[in-house]
Amino acid sequence: MTFRTRVLFLPLVTAIAIAASFPVYAQVKTVVLVHGAFADGSGWKPVADILQGHGYSVRVVQEPETSFAADVAATSRVLEKAGPCVLVGHSYGGSIITEVGTLANVRSLVYVAGFQPDVGESVDELANKMPPAEKSVAPVGDGFVAVNIDAFAADFAPDAPKPLVRFMAISQVPTSVAAFGAKTTIAAWKQKSSYAVVATQDRMINPDLERFVAKRAGSQVIELQGSHAIFLSHAREVAALIEKAAREAK
Repeated sequence: MTFRTRVLFLPLVTAIAIAASFPVYAQVKTVVLVHGAFADGSGWKPVADILQGHGYSVRVVQEPETSFAADVAATSRVLEKAGPCVLVGHSYGGSIITEVGTLANVRSLVYVAGFQPDVGESVDELANKMPPAEKSVAPVGDGFVAVNIDAFAADFAPDAPKPLVRFMAISQVPTSVAAFGAKTTIAAWKQKSSYAVVATQDRMINPDLERFVAKRAGSQVIELQGSHAIFLSHAREVAALIEKAAREAK
């Protein structure tokens, strides 16, 4: 090798060595969506349609809302088959992704008008710190609660299409009271990058509580003027934040 060849070759070797010392991450292209209380996975359809139209693979968890342990287990089963992904939780679903989000294939977390409990906290404890405006959640028997059908539109989704909201009200999934009292044992947001949507007109969760938990978690936050059903009224903005989380995931 001549002196000139060595001069040209050595910088190339050095550059390759430096590049090899840094991990290379492929953009995450899978999103797992976890619904909240009193709802099911079908509410995610507008967001899922946008994400799929942009080339993402989407998985929607249908957790039973019978207990926190059962909901975490249902989410874990989906995650086991998902590969590298962004994990998204709405409302009570935020507590679920906080518990299960430390799995290795979860690259980042997105909270949509959601709870972000710390270790030892429950949804009930957080809600009691800053109570919501709603007064419509009531017992329906066997240790379950639901939103009063006649108040569902005003409290849960006043800015969503009325025919859809009426169907959501009559098809809502009652949620176990015990699930709201279950204490989180892991806070995934301490280990993973997190993002959060604050719904400024939310009546089911106090918007100030959403701000508090997002700030505590160090989440990247956007605020959207809308109700608890912000995933319906601002599906494009919610999808855009999820895509941002996917692009920045490591």
